[in-house]
Amino acid sequence: MAHSEQEILAGLAEIVNEETGLPADSVLPEKSFTDDLDIDSLSMMTIVTLAEEKFEVRIPDEEVANLATVQDAVSFIQGAQQA
Repeated sequence: MAHSEQEILAGLAEIVNEETGLPADSVLPEKSFTDDLDIDSLSMMTIVTLAEEKFEVRIPDEEVANLATVQDAVSFIQGAQQA
């Protein structure tokens, strides 16, 4: 089942909160994972793995580097659901 952009954003916020302890409401589309949310590469891989499970999509390792902002991740997941 395809998730809406809002559902994906909320799900990612939950995942980031579980992994980093950051408040879910601080995970906004325009936020950069590294610059704004201070997420390191190890945490990012965990977040990607959890997002793959939650949204039943595949995020190839080479794509992870392109996911700079929360919106990038939301958009990628939305596109991957359609595939």
